[in-house]
Amino acid sequence: MTDQPELFAAVDSLLAAVDGGAVLPCPAERARLREAAGLTQAAIAQALGARVPSVQAWEAGRAEPKGERLQAYRRLLEGLAARFPAPAPAPAPDVPTGSSATQTQTLPPDAATGTVAATMDQHTLQRTPSRSGITAGPSPASRRPAAKRATPTPTAPGTDRRFANGPLAVVDVEDGQVSAYCVGGLVLDVPAKSIPALVDWTLTEAKLGQPKLAGPGKDADPLIVLSEAACERYGLPLHLSEEERLSGRLPEGHKAIKQLARADWQLTKRGFGPWARIYRPARGSERVCVQLCIPSWQALDTRHWGEAGQLPPAELARVLGVYAARVMTPRGSTAVTGLELMTALHPPTRASEPDADGKRHSEHNPGSLGKDPVDCAPCEAPDGHPILADLPRFHVRGPAEKLFEEAYDWARPLTDAECLRRHLVGIDVNMAFAAGANGLNVGLGEPTHVTNPVFDPKLPGSWLVDLSHVDLSKVKVGKEWVELDGSLLPSPFTPKGDRPEGPAWYATPTVAYAQELGYEVRPVEAWVRRENGRYLDGWYTRLRDAYLATMADLGVDGDLSPEGFLAAMDGYRSRDPQLAIVVSAVKATVKGGLGKLRERPRGEGWRPGEPWRALSRPTWRPDIRAAVISRTRINLHRKIVKHAAFTGQYPVAILSDCVVYAADGPSPLDFLPYREGKPLPGGFKLGVNPGLVKHEGTQSVLWGEEVRDRFNAPELNLARYIKDGTVTDVDNGE
Repeated sequence: MTDQPELFAAVDSLLAAVDGGAVLPCPAERARLREAAGLTQAAIAQALGARVPSVQAWEAGRAEPKGERLQAYRRLLEGLAARFPAPAPAPAPDVPTGSSATQTQTLPPDAATGTVAATMDQHTLQRTPSRSGITAGPSPASRRPAAKRATPTPTAPGTDRRFANGPLAVVDVEDGQVSAYCVGGLVLDVPAKSIPALVDWTLTEAKLGQPKLAGPGKDADPLIVLSEAACERYGLPLHLSEEERLSGRLPEGHKAIKQLARADWQLTKRGFGPWARIYRPARGSERVCVQLCIPSWQALDTRHWGEAGQLPPAELARVLGVYAARVMTPRGSTAVTGLELMTALHPPTRASEPDADGKRHSEHNPGSLGKDPVDCAPCEAPDGHPILADLPRFHVRGPAEKLFEEAYDWARPLTDAECLRRHLVGIDVNMAFAAGANGLNVGLGEPTHVTNPVFDPKLPGSWLVDLSHVDLSKVKVGKEWVELDGSLLPSPFTPKGDRPEGPAWYATPTVAYAQELGYEVRPVEAWVRRENGRYLDGWYTRLRDAYLATMADLGVDGDLSPEGFLAAMDGYRSRDPQLAIVVSAVKATVKGGLGKLRERPRGEGWRPGEPWRALSRPTWRPDIRAAVISRTRINLHRKIVKHAAFTGQYPVAILSDCVVYAADGPSPLDFLPYREGKPLPGGFKLGVNPGLVKHEGTQSVLWGEEVRDRFNAPELNLARYIKDGTVTDVDNGE
């Protein structure tokens, strides 16, 4: 007969064995306990010395902690269970005949706002099986109360079933498990063991992509973002070598490229770089293409994406997902995406009406730039362009030979009266270049050369005209002539603010403004584009809406009073740093997209007089870029003149879209002429909308004078440093 101590020892052994196999509550209970205590996954991860994805995996039942971490997690859960016991199960409702007792309610995702959960570490993650052999069944999320669930459903209203899991996924590896983190907190198992297999899985199982933005356009390719762990898993380097970084790609002999070639996949001309497009030739109208983004290869430029590349997978999926929903799925840098957005909104071709045999054909899409590039006018060509190949080798083109529409970089010494004021206050125009593009008529086709033309302010083009006679000391503001101190104003016709000395080439908005100021203009020559339209309107609207929606999420909307707006802007980035990254990326998309319209050679062994790759694009249009910059600069000058005429105040410095004034107080409200909450009509107005202004920064007048003395530069542009007072050569683009 077995004695009692032996029996107890046997029971203890049995309990130990049970502890070793199932020491923790079920995954759904783990999540319930954490949420009942009001804890985030990030807080638990920090306490246990683990990563947030690990805690997410434990709560999803995909992995278990080990060793001392397991014991600590068990202790935590036991303590929470004592404080927050599970509620008694509710009586089962009667199930009507023919209905399912296992129905669950799911919440549709909100990829556009990222409000599936307040923060990504509070997201409920649903593991969706693929062909990896995982048995399908209700996820832990589907067993929770509806208010706690945030699982995307492909049957949500307005969801395209082909892209039920969103536009993109961030692929990561944790404890040997490859996972794809999608928007809305969804997580997919990834069975692929190689890059070709990953591409196949993306196209056949992942249900990733984004519907086209315009009728005749094409759906966006799915985007796969690879973490460092995923790079290692798929045989890719964690970082590019210096040689690879300079060339922007892996060498052709790399194992991954050979694998793709054996599987009949191709790479675009830019090769396997930070943004790699992998495709097979289109079959009919169907494209078979996947894009890879590799943050550790510097795919996400920190100037525009901040620390996005360092975020955990779920949080990076949120940032890129919000951007994709509001702008478009990234196609490369923000500049590349800005240009691609123009084409996506105005596809070059469309299907024709059926012919006699009932067949449709590809034809030019009206309002687009078409599928073929057009030559620029000689005056619009940047130095080194093939059209200038006959010029002498070291010839420097002057204003009468070269169109030079650029943003302001102007400053002047302070007057004695301004030196007696206490502050220098900078204001910055929101989305200035986007506002300049709004409603702008631009050329769509080839230029036509005209001699002695009659100026038409509605006709896009480049005009050779002498504007040196325009005197800023007496100009028309509206319909009335006003007298100003012209010596304190920059010329509206040159980026440096210098008065023209003779004939020069200008874009249409610049010449039209000379007329608006009350002066006659007589061009002697012009290159005009008779085929024209408001090509950038849709582009502006898309980016404006993306910017305003994201700023509203950060607590800054269009209905605020001037005081409320200034208060809301104070520290807005800290309210949700991830959405603040989206704001920066949207603004960079505007500037970068416009810059791409006149992209210069980028290495490639180019020599002056030879064509470079960008010239083959229909979207290589320096005339459109010049028109937008011209209009943006003119819009700013118009407000400056209006302000000067009404207040007698003049700017002391201008850099691009930032203007600095001397004031008695530190706030823009100390010099902007608001009356009963209403701004000067046609002048500066505080607000979040594109074209309105925000507070850029305030420094003391003594600071400004000290900086100029230190650098022995009376006309040093203080607008460059007004934001935080740090004197550098870096323009942060804000």
